Amino acid sequence: MQLFKNYGNKKIILISLTLINLLSLSSGKTLATEDKQELMGQIQNYAEEFTETKPNDPITQQIPVYQLDDVLPTDWAYSALLSLRVSGACCKHRYDCLSGYPDNTYRGNRAITRYEFAAALNACWQTLENFLAESQAELIQQDDLIVIERLIQDFQVEIANLKARTEALENRVDALEAQQFSTTTKLNGQTIFAVNAGGFDGDRLIDPNGRELADKNPQATLLYRVAFDFDTSFRGTDLLKLRLDTGSNGFLDNANAILEPNFGSVLDVSGRPPRDDEVGIGRVFYSFQVVENLSLSIGPLIEALDYIDNNSYAALSFRDFSTSNLVYNYVIFPVDGIGGGAILKWNPGGSAFNLRALYISPDSDNPTQNGQGPLPVSAFTSLLYSDGRGSRGLFGFHQGMVEFEYNPSSRFSLRLIYSGGRVFARRFDAVGVNFEWGFASKFAVFGRYGYSSYQDTDFGDINPNYWMAGLSGLDVLQEGDRVGVAVGQPFIVNEIGNSTQTNLEVFYSYAVNDNISISPVFQAVFDSSNQESNGTIFTGTLRTVFYF
Repeated sequence: MQLFKNYGNKKIILISLTLINLLSLSSGKTLATEDKQELMGQIQNYAEEFTETKPNDPITQQIPVYQLDDVLPTDWAYSALLSLRVSGACCKHRYDCLSGYPDNTYRGNRAITRYEFAAALNACWQTLENFLAESQAELIQQDDLIVIERLIQDFQVEIANLKARTEALENRVDALEAQQFSTTTKLNGQTIFAVNAGGFDGDRLIDPNGRELADKNPQATLLYRVAFDFDTSFRGTDLLKLRLDTGSNGFLDNANAILEPNFGSVLDVSGRPPRDDEVGIGRVFYSFQVVENLSLSIGPLIEALDYIDNNSYAALSFRDFSTSNLVYNYVIFPVDGIGGGAILKWNPGGSAFNLRALYISPDSDNPTQNGQGPLPVSAFTSLLYSDGRGSRGLFGFHQGMVEFEYNPSSRFSLRLIYSGGRVFARRFDAVGVNFEWGFASKFAVFGRYGYSSYQDTDFGDINPNYWMAGLSGLDVLQEGDRVGVAVGQPFIVNEIGNSTQTNLEVFYSYAVNDNISISPVFQAVFDSSNQESNGTIFTGTLRTVFYF
């Protein structure tokens, strides 16, 4: 059945019928069989007739669908595109409704944006209005108007529902925009609750110098840690980080710190940085991209462990292992805290190689030559240098680090680390290696080794060694769960004590959901403080973490 007297009419009705047909598909409403057959027959006839138009006709000139660069006759939607007669940019005047992109492509494999849909729909309506304004509507036969009116009536409910849903979405967007925290800043948070208890064999425990640490078991404790991160980006490729945090009684809120405080047996979440029910600022720095694949972070409060010696299975003490000396290489971090400095990260050509260079000073805001008060240094550093002398400021206590990482896949990483600087006016140097290997879909092995040199300590010039190794499982019982076992010796040196301390930890992290995890943790310390006379220490922790 021929419905129109010229191509302009056909174009408008083709667009209208096509949009109505698409609406029927998206709304789930089924057209009557005869109506659908009539519509599809009309569309196919128009498509064939348009293909036969004269190429020199200034009104009908177009690029056929088969000439679009990314559309093939074998594509499943080819016939639909043929019926729509989408043209390239060169033939946009042929169809003022839908067209391809200026590079002569259709890009049919990606999702259409709301802006693109609005632009196309607006062009169709404008074309229809122009057509009616030209007083050509009388050329449409009465039968066709009846069909269109019937289809419009059939879809009145769907159109009304669509309008109501759109208005509801607009109201929700307006509410979100009015209530949003910031257009540039995101707030992330974490809260940790933990119950901890422990004890030891024997009559007493002594430290590496023979002083008594404990003659009875400590009391059980309930401890906490809270942190809020304010992450701000001004350009999309930069980050201004501000962290507020607090915690309970510093590193002394757990039995591990009472029974073995020198060689990293404390709960790591308690000691970095230590808080005593006071709110403090834990991070302040700004990161930005210098050039492609090269970024710089600089600020007054940076922590080296955020960047160096990371490991997918033993680095985050709120998620993985809790023992400090099992989540980082103990002998290469005499500056165990935060301070002023900078870090440069380079990923040449987006390859599997990464290079990181860091400088940090834990007392960078103190201008005195011999400042007083505690420094954020490792417990073993204070053990080695009891006099506490040394200048402060940006170039007093300081640590420089370089890490080279080879990461060819998500299952394997190898990191080589150098660390050096000055603590308590003495020189130190250290090297370390860190690896991880996922040998199966759910299981991985990992480990670290460190060798260091500390000059002019209370025990002379010493060269402490360190190692740890472990096995971890992911999604073993359910998605999001983690399980791990690790063992290590944090401070292997002949000059301190008459034995070598060994730490063992086993944990299971149960993911309640994406925002809550519960982890029972068991720890054992053998020959603690490098003293053979010390009995074995056993501690247990039930850790609950909330993410928001």
